[in-house]
Amino acid sequence: MKRNTQVYALGQRISMSAHKARKVVDQIRGRSYEETLMILELMPYRACYPIFKLVYSAAANASHNRDFKKGNLIISKAEVNEGTTVKKLKPRARGRGYPIKRPSCHITIVLKDISLTEEYDYRYL
Repeated sequence: MKRNTQVYALGQRISMSAHKARKVVDQIRGRSYEETLMILELMPYRACYPIFKLVYSAAANASHNRDFKKGNLIISKAEVNEGTTVKKLKPRARGRGYPIKRPSCHITIVLKDISLTEEYDYRYL
């Protein structure tokens, strides 16, 4: 019997450009849980806080729902997709209106327990 070793957390409609969030997510993909939290606390980008909350939430899901240890978790998959864009008009001089676009994104963080998988290579931790 093969046991499911993955848990995930979704963040939808986060008010941020997907391009800016991908810049942070690319830095944490494949890293361990503790290392990811340290990296996200020290990075100076605005995207770090919602991603930090998602990683923390996914780890809480892993420990509460599946009884995984937080020390054995790695980020197996992290992706950012574009969400809807809210379009508004800002009034300008002479009765004109300039468009304002507020982008949003959807972030998915998947954690994997490496103690339950035999094929994981421990040299890369």
